[in-house]
Amino acid sequence: MKKFSEKVLELTGKIPSCKVTTYSEIARALGNPKTSRAVGNALNKNQHPEIIPCYRVVRNDGSVGGFALGPMEKIRRLKRDGIVIKKDKIELEKYFHSFRKQSH
Repeated sequence: MKKFSEKVLELTGKIPSCKVTTYSEIARALGNPKTSRAVGNALNKNQHPEIIPCYRVVRNDGSVGGFALGPMEKIRRLKRDGIVIKKDKIELEKYFHSFRKQSH
């Protein structure tokens, strides 16, 4: 059986380029919407940010949130992906990736 952190990283690896998702969306997709903080902790320990794009996970309000390599690096990577950030926020209506259509 996979650990929670492994499941978080597996889902994060499925976020397409030019899209973002939220900590709570990953928690919901894993069956427990109250574990969004644990999702953030698992992502903070991601040892392969070039392979598993944890920088594509943001807060529910569209703000960037944390990143082990610092918020400016997270913003740089998001912009490299084509994500537009206005007034420190991402327009979730435009860039949000939902896992609702996928089966796990």
